[in-house]
Amino acid sequence: MTTSRTRKATSGNDDDATMTDAAEKPAGKKTAKKAAKKTAGSAGGQTAAPRKRASAPRAAAKPKMTAARVASEAARQLMELTGKQSEGVTSLERTDEGWKIQVEVVELRRIPETTDVLAVYELEVDDQGSLEGYHRVRRYTRGAADGG
Repeated sequence: MTTSRTRKATSGNDDDATMTDAAEKPAGKKTAKKAAKKTAGSAGGQTAAPRKRASAPRAAAKPKMTAARVASEAARQLMELTGKQSEGVTSLERTDEGWKIQVEVVELRRIPETTDVLAVYELEVDDQGSLEGYHRVRRYTRGAADGG
């Protein structure tokens, strides 16, 4: 369908011009549907119906990790930072912000092994297992008994 517009200028002024649009005349069903689509899509060439976005996974919060997983991940991160091998986790405590973990590490290897220098590091870890901070609590030789 072609749309014809005619202007009839009476005084050469655009305000006085009259306009006739053939699309305003009654039309068949097909033409009315096309006109409705055209009117709906006139804003930037988009249709009035909202587009469905591709289903992308939502950025949900990571689930909380188990105590064992948090402890092993924390010990691994401590080893990356200090270069010292961990002997084991000696303490694990849940806090409001995450976890407080104590890890025993070998500071200095000696012969015999009973004279190795060990240290206990306290680590602060968030709920997802990321190391927030750490510090050394104490140092001692492997053969030394815990004393009060």
